Amino acid sequence: MKQRDLLNSWLRARDKCRALPVLSDYQPDRIADELADMMGFDVKGEGDAARFLITQEGSRLTTTYGSEHIAPAQRTNRYLDDAIGPARYARVLPCYRACMARKQPTYSISMLRDVDGKDVCYERLLLPFGTAGQVEQIVGSYKSISIEGSFKITDLMGAGARATPVTIVNAVIDLDIVRRPIGHRTADDLIELN
Repeated sequence: MKQRDLLNSWLRARDKCRALPVLSDYQPDRIADELADMMGFDVKGEGDAARFLITQEGSRLTTTYGSEHIAPAQRTNRYLDDAIGPARYARVLPCYRACMARKQPTYSISMLRDVDGKDVCYERLLLPFGTAGQVEQIVGSYKSISIEGSFKITDLMGAGARATPVTIVNAVIDLDIVRRPIGHRTADDLIELN
């Protein structure tokens, strides 16, 4: 399944209520195939004080973030900032905060190298869910790819990683542009980057 399919499922759930969808309405096809590359979070608090409590951590993400040494039962019910450390958290926090503040999906791409020096592209799609206009949960899809072929994901994004990720795209997905047929999009369509 592609991240675009996950986004389309979110859009269908959103169409049911014309507001922020609730997590129970999110029913992507073949979700079981994607869970290894996904995380779920409960949003605790509001605004700049909000924290992200991990409720689900995919098995590939456990390897990617170097968390295999943590017992499976302890990988959830911990906060993202505690799980990935302050330096990495500071780099990813704008994606999560934008998702909350805008109540829209966010997408980011970071570049880094694996332990063998191969270039790896790390994509993050965050989808907001909640009620009464308040983001209460975030579902994230995280994909690692390399044009150099196979690469090593062990501790790729963890605190002990050899390379620091360099963010090349941080975007809030404009729902009006996403819904327009491809032939009706114009050069004036903006994609917000920061």
